[in-house]
Amino acid sequence: MNARPVLVFDGDCGFCTTSVNFAERRIRPDCTVVAWQFADLAALGVTEERARHEVLWVTPTGRVHGGAAAVARLLMRAGGVWAPLGASLTLPPVSWLARLGYRLVAANRHRLPGGTPACALPPGGRPGAR
Repeated sequence: MNARPVLVFDGDCGFCTTSVNFAERRIRPDCTVVAWQFADLAALGVTEERARHEVLWVTPTGRVHGGAAAVARLLMRAGGVWAPLGASLTLPPVSWLARLGYRLVAANRHRLPGGTPACALPPGGRPGAR
């Protein structure tokens, strides 16, 4: 297993790629960042279905956090002013709002700045569709 956490994102999605580039440039979390299309998902303990569905944070021990929880872990790992924001995203009722916000963004990422038609998830793959 990797000694650092791994952030897994959708490399085919322009919005996701733009968001990850921003995080790497401005937030600077101490993690390995990889598009799921180039990741060894089996070694990370992640299915392709889940990787297509949401951003993932995989800890060095193999625990997987998805969606808003992954964003929270990224912010906490960055430290500094980002850590309290990330920690707040793990506490109810903020965590409930964060999950809802994440679902809305994920379902509409093709409509957001940087988004392309490739960003659109098929109806069955949209968060909350299960």
